[in-house]
Amino acid sequence: MTLLEVTDLAVEFTTGEGVVRAVRGIDFTVRRGRTLGIVGESGSGKSVTSLAVMGLHRGAARVTGSVRFDGTELIGAPEETVRRLRGRRMAMVFQDALTALHPYFTVGDQIAEAYREHHGGSRRAARARAVEVLGDVGIPEPARRAEEHPHQFSGGMRQRAMIALALSCEPDLIIADEPTTALDVTVQAQVLELLARLQQERGLGIILITHDLGVIARVADEVLVMYGGSAAEQAPVETLFAAPRHPYTRGLLDSLPRLDDPDGGGLRAIPGSPPSLLAPPPGCPFQPRCAVHAARPDPRCTEQRPALRVVADGHRSACVHDEAAGDRPEKEGAA
Repeated sequence: MTLLEVTDLAVEFTTGEGVVRAVRGIDFTVRRGRTLGIVGESGSGKSVTSLAVMGLHRGAARVTGSVRFDGTELIGAPEETVRRLRGRRMAMVFQDALTALHPYFTVGDQIAEAYREHHGGSRRAARARAVEVLGDVGIPEPARRAEEHPHQFSGGMRQRAMIALALSCEPDLIIADEPTTALDVTVQAQVLELLARLQQERGLGIILITHDLGVIARVADEVLVMYGGSAAEQAPVETLFAAPRHPYTRGLLDSLPRLDDPDGGGLRAIPGSPPSLLAPPPGCPFQPRCAVHAARPDPRCTEQRPALRVVADGHRSACVHDEAAGDRPEKEGAA
């Protein structure tokens, strides 16, 4: 069952130097019990997309397109409508738990406040709920730890507390924005296992935002690759890793270290830097760094943004060099 449907989402910021088109024409869906992984370099638009879904840009940006949560349109909806859903039925795990949690209040107080905001009830009931969810995410002695402040928690424990905060109102959708950043590999594995277990137990829909392809391979069902504010490729996770079609996706995969590399060579970096979203290059945003375009220049690469095209069942790519795409664009690319 489709829980979230995003269509032609665009986000723009007006600055003193001009308009920053941070997200351009993004489409995706999230179903109950499934995980969508969004991957890309810093500045590709991943977090901006998630904040737009949650309605957290608060007038700082111009957001257009459609975001439908369980049939309710959120773009242009009254703030009260979005507030009732945010936290109660859709929640977010922010990237840096230390800055997302308030340093003055105890962890238990912050979870209890969120619970009372949406469910009401007594302070005692809300406090009991806070202790319960802290225990659910594997924090030992949850009654005692609920009385502590965020700085008294380790990095992994704070991330668990953030997940507990998100789960306190039993949402249907969780957006996890780089939840394993700055954690060691052991704690990363614990956090990912926790999310997988909670999803299996509760049928959660999850959007996992990360730059780590190893994390994507482990937990995602479908992957959206973003570059320069646009979708470069979208496919089931097994298909993406087995048969990537976009040059950017192939570049990301080629940059990973491999144990089976016969030459034992160094990492293969993608040359150049991500594009400026204030003054993006003409045409395909990846063409200045694209090895395929360098080898086989095509004027279409510099004339207009390529459209996402169906290249196989459930697999879409935005590259004019992908001849398998034929003439089956799903939508027109933005000029």
